[in-house]
Amino acid sequence: MSPRKAAAPKPAGRGVKDIAPERLAQLNAGEPAATLTECLAVDFAALMQAVAPQAGAAAVASMRAQAGLGISRRMALAAHILGERLGPDGFEVLKTHRCDTVRGWACFMAGAMLAGTLGARLDLIRPLADDAHFGVREWAWLALREHLAAQLQEALRLLQPWTSEPSERLRRFACESLRPRGVWCAHIAALKSDPGLALPLLEALRADPAVYVQDSVANWLNDASKSRPDWVREVCARWSAGRPAAATERICKRALRSIGP
Repeated sequence: MSPRKAAAPKPAGRGVKDIAPERLAQLNAGEPAATLTECLAVDFAALMQAVAPQAGAAAVASMRAQAGLGISRRMALAAHILGERLGPDGFEVLKTHRCDTVRGWACFMAGAMLAGTLGARLDLIRPLADDAHFGVREWAWLALREHLAAQLQEALRLLQPWTSEPSERLRRFACESLRPRGVWCAHIAALKSDPGLALPLLEALRADPAVYVQDSVANWLNDASKSRPDWVREVCARWSAGRPAAATERICKRALRSIGP
């Protein structure tokens, strides 16, 4: 009789519930998250108590009472609470904190500040949009998206120079922040009905060398294809004419994935 083969080991869990208690304690004490799952696992009330005890017990209790909210709403709530209690000085401290979630709170604090123009908000968010941590970069555009959508023409004008920044993170922000549909955020109706409003911005990134930016441009166009497929096909056909750059070919292929050429 041949020996029975040993059963293959089960893959390690990848959900929030699979995070070891000791690692969860580290995250709640302010250790940076290494994955999206770790970002989602953070207990905001515990983290606020650990990194901003000066905000007071009532602030922590308010955060704990809303633990059931979605993560984007909890990010905004934490920023509101800390903004009220710590003010602008708190923003200056939190925006450089070692914890990515705390820097994410700073993003939403920048978005919630009442004073200043859209340009001033973009100046505040710029270092966070260029943050080394993937999570902070996502919170940066999510925190400003409402303001960008509300002043769309001004946003397009102000973000156009970002498309030529040396940092691929800033170039990606210029595109990702104005996706017609986006992820974890409200849609931008004007860009769903008339995506051509953002064409100058997209044109500037059509052959971007960074895959990070290429994916954002492709996803932008794929978003637009849900409501304006013919427009997306026309743009991709024009970009693909002649001998397009490899980056452009990749963008167009991914942009058309939902509708075909």
